[in-house]
Amino acid sequence: MSERADHISLMIDEQLACVSPTPSDHCIFGVYDEIRVENKKAYEPLKLAIGPYYYGKDKLKEMEEHKMRYLHQLFKKRNETSVDKYIMALGDVEERARKCYSESSVLNEYEFLKMMLLDGFFMIELFRRHENDPIFQSHWFRVDIRRDLLLLENQLPFFIVVKLFNMTTDPNTHEDIRYLALSFMEYVLPGPSLSKPSEIEVDDVKHLLHLVHNSMCASFGKVVSYGNENDEWEFISSVTQLQEAGIELKAAKECNSLYDIKFNDGLLEIPPFSIGDETESVFRNLIAYEQFLPDIHRRYVADYAKFMESLISSPSDTSLLRSCGIIKNFLGDDGVVCTMLNNLGNSAALSKNFTYTQVFNNVNKHCKRPYNRWMANLRRNYFNSPWAFISFVAAFVLLLLTVAQTIFSVLSYF
Repeated sequence: MSERADHISLMIDEQLACVSPTPSDHCIFGVYDEIRVENKKAYEPLKLAIGPYYYGKDKLKEMEEHKMRYLHQLFKKRNETSVDKYIMALGDVEERARKCYSESSVLNEYEFLKMMLLDGFFMIELFRRHENDPIFQSHWFRVDIRRDLLLLENQLPFFIVVKLFNMTTDPNTHEDIRYLALSFMEYVLPGPSLSKPSEIEVDDVKHLLHLVHNSMCASFGKVVSYGNENDEWEFISSVTQLQEAGIELKAAKECNSLYDIKFNDGLLEIPPFSIGDETESVFRNLIAYEQFLPDIHRRYVADYAKFMESLISSPSDTSLLRSCGIIKNFLGDDGVVCTMLNNLGNSAALSKNFTYTQVFNNVNKHCKRPYNRWMANLRRNYFNSPWAFISFVAAFVLLLLTVAQTIFSVLSYF
């Protein structure tokens, strides 16, 4: 029995030595299968691998040559010939970087350090000089690179980028890596410009996707009005049905966030939303990132996706939002946009206290009032054009004259 116990103890001890860090150390994750199944390609890079998950993939090797070219040009500009000091600096944080990934990397020490060095400097130089780089002469290439940088599985710990940035930046220039990164990424995002990078301290940024998510959501989180956690709510009807109930839709002119949706006195204001080839991938990865946040954090992107899904049930709803200036459709097909927005929120956990509880409840209250529906029907059928209005006035005047004639006839009879 003692020999068996020793064998079992030894086996368990060996397994304990291989246990990965606690989940709290992780900040870069693999996408859940139940989320990935909705659109597998939306989570995979088209041209650029960052980090260990897609390292060495054949279809992405062309960009590996460009990473080396960036490093060569940087060293030429700085009159340097060796990577020794950078490798030593990264070696000191290699273990910390490995713990950031939820899945253990098979890369050995040499491959992992090389990956961090090339990927880190590539991102930095990309942010610094993207406008003058020949690689960005193609619009579609620019879009694909930015899209790939926002994939959940395609991230590099941001402290690696910051360390290399600080080692190659003149402190007198006052360059801010957060500002450079957000200035580069805003061209691929669907809503208003990103908020100032001061919303988050550089040491608190986990990776580029986290920085972008924070910049899209932080300012909105400060101004949005929440209901109570236990408030009940129901989904609102589609755009077409809302209009039939007398609700007017308008593109918000002054808004700092894509998520800042307001409803007041029958007017639903929604910030303009641009949809291109990269939009689905960007949104899906932002939503996937939110699924790993603790429950105390709000899931603004998932809540927004659910809001848009409730608004759109058919291509005609998409067309209506487009005519209002709310959706800017660069895909061309309203049916494709309808399908995309209807599938975005699938398998996504919403905020514990849903962001749009108050908006939904106020909209539903408005729709349930018969007077609002009656007035909407009147405007739609009789006031939708000058001639219809003139016909209504003429009919109303004719009715008054008929009533007056009847009254005079009755009076004269008596």
